[in-house]
Amino acid sequence: MQRRYNLAPFILASVVFLGLTPLMVVVDAQARIAFASDRDGNWEIYVMDNDGENTRRLSNSPFFHERQPSWSSNGKRIAFMSERERSREIYVVDGDGGNPRKLSNAPIAQWDPSWAPDGKRIVFTSSGARTTAGGVWQIYVMGADGKKLRNLTDNNAHNDAEPSWSPDGKHIAFTSSRDGKSEIYVMDADGDNPQNRTNNAHSDWDPSWSPDGKRIAFTSKRDGKQEIYVMDDDGDNQRRLTNNDSNDWDPSWSPDGKRIAFASYRDGNAEIYVMDDDGSNQRNLTNNPHADTEPAWSAPAFSVAPAGNKSTIWGWLKQTDQ
Repeated sequence: MQRRYNLAPFILASVVFLGLTPLMVVVDAQARIAFASDRDGNWEIYVMDNDGENTRRLSNSPFFHERQPSWSSNGKRIAFMSERERSREIYVVDGDGGNPRKLSNAPIAQWDPSWAPDGKRIVFTSSGARTTAGGVWQIYVMGADGKKLRNLTDNNAHNDAEPSWSPDGKHIAFTSSRDGKSEIYVMDADGDNPQNRTNNAHSDWDPSWSPDGKRIAFTSKRDGKQEIYVMDDDGDNQRRLTNNDSNDWDPSWSPDGKRIAFASYRDGNAEIYVMDDDGSNQRNLTNNPHADTEPAWSAPAFSVAPAGNKSTIWGWLKQTDQ
């Protein structure tokens, strides 16, 4: 007897598959770089595509500076430092520039914001808020709504600044002068167990974690000028990536960990450059006569693009809204 088959489910599945074939989930296809620029007369937050195209301004505070952008892990929001109320405060804005709002509220300066990977907290630098340290710089953490402020370093003798959260949320890298000069430290996310990672006779600062958490890029003056270096997360294998007669600083990793954006003065003014993670293929992204600096690479959870680009698993589709 000839067996009959219901072909409807197979036909439907084929139609769905063929319909989705031109659309593959890709990582980094819509990644963007936020940065600070004074090209419109004062420092504002800008964003551009990762190839330097489609530059547009996000903030608009004509009389006060806005700098130091930091993306939330899903690329939907940007925290930044603003002086629009005549003191440095932490603000947050949507990724398209909408809905700007102030998070911090203290009589003294707050700057250097860095989002936690879960999108629920922001770590930042403060000039002694709510401590007995006076003007000594301290590292604080607060909720993404500006509440639940806590001090993490509480070091009354030396400055701690420039916090950078590890991708797993367990550690924070930061710059500290507690050894008499700027060094890169790593501490637990609750402020415990701070450890010097660079241990160098010259100044090191600007720590930035790689997306896999295995490396930290940073700026160092150990060779006589500011250059970009990278080291393993435990401080081993420190090596220089840039080497030119001008200063390079402010490293920021691409979401796939294959490139590093940074600021450079090699063209006579500050520009945003990008290079491969081994220091090769360095190129200018901004090419603007005004100052461009403080790049921050977004890390969107996923994006949809035509087939033929690098695909990833469908599990990326399920992400927590941050």
